[in-house]
Amino acid sequence: MRMFKRYLPKLIAKHISRLFSGRLYIDGRGGYHFENGLLLVPVKAQKRHYDTVNEVNLEVKRLRESYEA
Repeated sequence: MRMFKRYLPKLIAKHISRLFSGRLYIDGRGGYHFENGLLLVPVKAQKRHYDTVNEVNLEVKRLRESYEA
């Protein structure tokens, strides 16, 4: 389990795309699980969880596109 002290979507996206599955915790945002290189929404999610998942997954997709180009 990786713990992030600050919410940095690009750094989190790099971590997710490198490890591909696991868990992480972001201070102020909560715990998350990721599978197949994408962040998943927690079971009891609030709006901030959905916003975080959308933003990080968008960064993961940007990273994948930059590797393919």
